[in-house]
Amino acid sequence: MIKLGVLCSGRGSDLQSIIDAIKNKKLNAEIAVVLTDKPNVLALQRAENAGIKNICIDRKNFTGKNDFESAILKELKAAQVDLVILAGFMRILSANFVHEYENKIMNIHPALLPSFPGAHAHRDALNYGVKISGCTVHFVDEGTDSGPIIMQAAVEVKDDDTEESLENRVLEQEHIIYPKAIQLYVEGKLKIVGRKVLITD
Repeated sequence: MIKLGVLCSGRGSDLQSIIDAIKNKKLNAEIAVVLTDKPNVLALQRAENAGIKNICIDRKNFTGKNDFESAILKELKAAQVDLVILAGFMRILSANFVHEYENKIMNIHPALLPSFPGAHAHRDALNYGVKISGCTVHFVDEGTDSGPIIMQAAVEVKDDDTEESLENRVLEQEHIIYPKAIQLYVEGKLKIVGRKVLITD
């Protein structure tokens, strides 16, 4: 069975959607470890409640990015992780980290990439005045939210939307498509050709 290593920085709602998909037999994978870069976040509690190994690797305890990432990689390797899942992990991974798990790191971003990459997608989408936003599951490369796109879902932007209201509706779609994209990987149905990810039968 494919082993997942999930990296989080906060409340872990996408983590919960993956836990639920596994429980409901919609995702045939095992979460081997949940890692956070901050202590006392809800993601750790969600993992604990589900009986999943969980570790805080506090970024503040490391002098540099290399040491911090080495500690994460050590735990991923120890747990024999096959696929790394970024679920609200608010750190840009280095090229060295990405190469360790080349084409084996997924992220979900709360916008329709390549529009509005980075940490403030909802704010940027509202400020720009788009009528449609959404979310994107993609493989992680060395750039910021720039890897090959696996799956997307669209969400209408309403005239009276706030960042919070838009985020809540986009999150609903995130919780649907992220487990689906992971399951496609588990089934060996994702093929990367250049910038495209082909979904095979």
